[in-house]
Amino acid sequence: MNIQMKKGVLELIVLLETEKRDMYGYELVSSVSKVIDVNEGTIYPLLKRLTNEHYFDTYLSESSEGPPRKYYHLTETGKRYAKELLEDWLAFSKQVDLFIKECEKG
Repeated sequence: MNIQMKKGVLELIVLLETEKRDMYGYELVSSVSKVIDVNEGTIYPLLKRLTNEHYFDTYLSESSEGPPRKYYHLTETGKRYAKELLEDWLAFSKQVDLFIKECEKG
């Protein structure tokens, strides 16, 4: 997938994934990687920005496998933002699909 396309949808995927449940950074990297190929160097700056914009609250939780993990919890503001992004994405993808179908008709 094109890098610019990934950037355009990555934020939406991260927000939707954390809407299901609170997640820690590496867990998010693993989960998002099932949809699009990303690495920690892409996800962590995004998480920091989204936290600074008050879409996430964070908290530490003890781990049996090492140091405490920082979990990301989607705020009410984050849920509203995720809904807006999803609506925008659905409208955008519908328009692109229609355009492609028109182009295929010739």
